[in-house]
Amino acid sequence: MDETPGATLGRLIAGFQVSQAIHVAATLGVADLLDEGPRTSDELAAATNTHSGSLYRLLRALASVGVFHENEGHLFSLTPMGALLRSDVPGSLRGWAMYVGRPYFQEAWSHLEHSIRTGDNAFQHVHGSDVWAYRAEHPDESAIFDLAMESLTGASNRALLDAYDFGRFGTVVDVGGGNGALLAALLGEFPVMRGVLLDQPHVVANAAAVLKRAGVADRCEIVGGSFFDEVPAGGNAYTLKSIIHDYEDERAVAILRICRRAMAVDATLLLIERIVGALNEDPRTKFSDLNMLVAPAGRERTLHEWDALVTRAGFRLTAAIPSTSGLAVIEAVPATAD
Repeated sequence: MDETPGATLGRLIAGFQVSQAIHVAATLGVADLLDEGPRTSDELAAATNTHSGSLYRLLRALASVGVFHENEGHLFSLTPMGALLRSDVPGSLRGWAMYVGRPYFQEAWSHLEHSIRTGDNAFQHVHGSDVWAYRAEHPDESAIFDLAMESLTGASNRALLDAYDFGRFGTVVDVGGGNGALLAALLGEFPVMRGVLLDQPHVVANAAAVLKRAGVADRCEIVGGSFFDEVPAGGNAYTLKSIIHDYEDERAVAILRICRRAMAVDATLLLIERIVGALNEDPRTKFSDLNMLVAPAGRERTLHEWDALVTRAGFRLTAAIPSTSGLAVIEAVPATAD
């Protein structure tokens, strides 16, 4: 039987409860503990140093929405969905689940009304600094955020590689590339490609380990710096994955102009971003847009808005290739190029 409108609305209203329950299970590492087979809630409580009765109630609730499966005797096992909370699988979303339930992030979202009434950034309003300065001052939160970005990148990499021909580029400069997860995938796929990773020094601190695990460290240069100051020259392609959506237009254009100054006329700009979909569709992107309003003070954009943005920065939009991940590869070239 289909849900009534009231039942559907009630489920949406209570959605935060499911999100927070998944966050706790991810933080406790329950999926990793279930990797070798079913375990009881008592066994899981002992392994996670939690209250057995309360942990059972958490797991029972998550089993009711398909994250785990409950058998008689309080015995729990992984479902295909729950397996994506493991830390060691392709497409793992554990890092993202750990991040979205963090109190400092949730507190910003609790002030969404402030952003809607004023147009101001809720995170700045609550914490007195932007998200980057806050995480730089809280290394523990920065580490969890890096795991979240690695989760999202890992979940989307295969889809992006299938959608776009990255292999035609000899050297790729990943601007704001975090700990190198995207470059690791690119260099692993294309053995003759070389990479340059740029991000803030505290962000790239763990990149060498990521690149080494992927077996590509010898083909990637790591540069600590800010893309508001300078971007390394010499790349055939410049990728910015989920970077520009963090900023309103003026700062976004400033970043792109700095990239333009570093690029040869035959280089290619690749923005890996979401594109806002049709009316009454695409909730994932449109709620991501609200997240941009609340947290980093940016926005998701329509294709027309992306076109206008890159044009202001001195580029010409040449393609927008969707992928099954929900991200698109927005391709642009310097406007002076043929």
